[in-house]
Amino acid sequence: MDLALLVARLIIGLGLAAHGAQKLFGWYGGYGTKGTGEFMASLGFTMGVPMAVLAGTGEFAGGLLTAIGILGPIGPALLIAVMTEAIMTVHIKNGWFASKNGVEFPMTVAAGALILAFTGPGDYSLAELVGGMSWGWSVQTTWIIVIVAVAGAIGIAKFLRKS
Repeated sequence: MDLALLVARLIIGLGLAAHGAQKLFGWYGGYGTKGTGEFMASLGFTMGVPMAVLAGTGEFAGGLLTAIGILGPIGPALLIAVMTEAIMTVHIKNGWFASKNGVEFPMTVAAGALILAFTGPGDYSLAELVGGMSWGWSVQTTWIIVIVAVAGAIGIAKFLRKS
């Protein structure tokens, strides 16, 4: 189980951290904050560059926290928030399949992050290595963190975009 959690954390976490690095730093063929900000503005966000920084930071920080396995559900919740935002602003109008830019990929990533939020990082994690960093997250606390993350994403999609 712990090895499976490590593999899932690394694939989901580092994959999304790389997406964040594209948005923030222009790495891996990304557009950086300026280019991503222009894309965000084309989606109707009134502040394109700040939105690019917010999305990039959510992916980058959430991905790294998830990959190294520390701070419990916070990293996965950040990933769920960014995927919720992506679903609402880009993908939902395109149906299910990723081949048509639908919700398939971000929904799958969000589901994986949700599972990681509730299972915890496992024995092969920084939290386990340093001891005491898991803080014994309860199911209720994890739900609160995830719900706050999703509510924040929905709020951003509803209130920071032009109608």
